[in-house]
Amino acid sequence: MTRVLLSTLRLLEFPEGGGHFWVYMQYAEALRRLGCEVHLLDSLAWSTQAPDDQQISAFFDRLARHGFEDGAIVAATSAADADGPRFLGMSASDAHDRLAEFDLLLNFNYGLAQALVSAVRRTALVDIDPGLLQFWVQRGYILPAFHDRYFTTGETVGRPGSAIPDCGLPWVRIRPPVCLELWPYAYDGDGEAFTTVSTWWSERDYVGEPGDYYDNTKRTAFQPFADLPQHTEQPLELALYLADGDDPERATLERRGWRIRHSRDVAGSPEAYQAYVQGSRGEFSWAKASCVRWQNAWVSDRSLCYLASGKPVVVQHTGASSVLPDGEGMFRFRTMAEAARALRTINADYERQCRLARSLAEEHFDANRIVGRILEVAL
Repeated sequence: MTRVLLSTLRLLEFPEGGGHFWVYMQYAEALRRLGCEVHLLDSLAWSTQAPDDQQISAFFDRLARHGFEDGAIVAATSAADADGPRFLGMSASDAHDRLAEFDLLLNFNYGLAQALVSAVRRTALVDIDPGLLQFWVQRGYILPAFHDRYFTTGETVGRPGSAIPDCGLPWVRIRPPVCLELWPYAYDGDGEAFTTVSTWWSERDYVGEPGDYYDNTKRTAFQPFADLPQHTEQPLELALYLADGDDPERATLERRGWRIRHSRDVAGSPEAYQAYVQGSRGEFSWAKASCVRWQNAWVSDRSLCYLASGKPVVVQHTGASSVLPDGEGMFRFRTMAEAARALRTINADYERQCRLARSLAEEHFDANRIVGRILEVAL
């Protein structure tokens, strides 16, 4: 049996990110269905103190509910750790011995130390931030460790004419996966609101070239579409990860016709996130400015969960794609008028659009096929 270690980021540190947890579970469940034994290496940063016992216990309980009865290896770094990462509940020597037991490391943590990467027999970096990762590497903000293989979910990364360079790395292009068995078709003709789950602020907010840096937060990218509720009768709801002090922002959005929920309240666990997505009529969402500027044909892991559930999506156009449609379960808009028209089109033939959404996920984003190819190339 092939033993695979998934290197995740901030699962312990960000327990209220139900959707964040699902990003990795799509890969983990597909690996299991392909006959692999799957374990986790999670990373976090702590400066003055370790996570408390309650947080650690809740984390391991969550892992057990999702098939990780043995928990996870947890590596933690801080600026004071000159000798490398510390490990939760084990010595560095024991941790390296554990890593050496695995056949393959699938690494989603671009900053994972070379010593940890090299401890595993075969290694593969998985880029789930196409465009941004290459920008960070080009600027020297991130210097990933050497891996045996490099995968990217970016359809246009390194292609001729693309605004996204390959940074000298031999990228293998894959599609982002969704586990169809865990995200079944969930048709409900009475579903009311088109929803989404999103950050509002984020780190590394500014990208671009010297003299042309721009704000890359979801908040700023949203502004051209802020008046959409005034152009459609379709209820629209945003589940946002709001910061302390964001009450005025919330009030402004509600005055413009948006329903606002805090993502911690409706999507703060993997189970709640799934229930929220599958209880929606569909998804309306927009992209970061970088995706539009770089034309990376972006599709989010979140949108795939809607599609697999049979929920049509209305999402911002991020460039020509070989697989993403503009009207068959997925509608990609450039303007607010196009978004409003897409919502009308979906509601005029809702059940058909729901079936098309599921078919799109089945045809192009089946985790079993995508992860199977990763294993074939990586091993």
